[in-house]
Amino acid sequence: PKDAVKALKKKLSKNCNHKEIRLTLSLLDMCIENCGPRFQALVVKKDFCKDKLVKLLNPRYNLPIDMQEKILTFIMTWTRGFQGMVDVSEVKEVYLELLKKGVEFPFPDTSSGPKTSPQPSAKSSPSSACPAKRSLLPLPTGPTLLLTPEQIGKLYSELDMAKMNVRVMSSILKENAPGSENPDDMNLLQKLYKTCRMMQERIMELLVTVENEDVIVELIQVNEDLNNVLLGHER
Repeated sequence: PKDAVKALKKKLSKNCNHKEIRLTLSLLDMCIENCGPRFQALVVKKDFCKDKLVKLLNPRYNLPIDMQEKILTFIMTWTRGFQGMVDVSEVKEVYLELLKKGVEFPFPDTSSGPKTSPQPSAKSSPSSACPAKRSLLPLPTGPTLLLTPEQIGKLYSELDMAKMNVRVMSSILKENAPGSENPDDMNLLQKLYKTCRMMQERIMELLVTVENEDVIVELIQVNEDLNNVLLGHER
């Protein structure tokens, strides 16, 4: 595993050849899916996922959107763990750093398990139409905020409402086949869609400013749930 990761690092390091990078990312995807915890534990370390992969998102490399999304999808997918067999604390830190910088991650592929990395493309991702959002330009930063227990309680109540909206949206999407939708369901779905979009924007604002670690973890989870149901709506 060490030799394999070393070879991957060498191929990705300061490489501006897009074809080589694309092939290396495909190889990495196959290795992650088919190799065991000894290999996986090495690629989720900062010296690989941040110092090699995320560095390729720098504008000077000018990677195509689908390749940038593939790298972001790796990071997002790896944070969910490998069936509890690999320590993913370092890649979670990298994921959080990117969120705080305002990076917009691709919609997750809900058909994939936590071990398999989905392969988004420019055609399949609704967000790929806005390449500017893929840059690592930080959001305007303000003072950080340490929430009080009372504020956390209120926020969790709002997040519970968001979770309920997600459940209702998911139920409507499952019950309505395209072309034969119930008009009442569709009206409710549109209202829920707008509400969930607004809540997601609020969550992204909070992720940039909130310091409470437990709150951040909860915000990330609710954000992923929102991404899943919003993707279902788009489809």
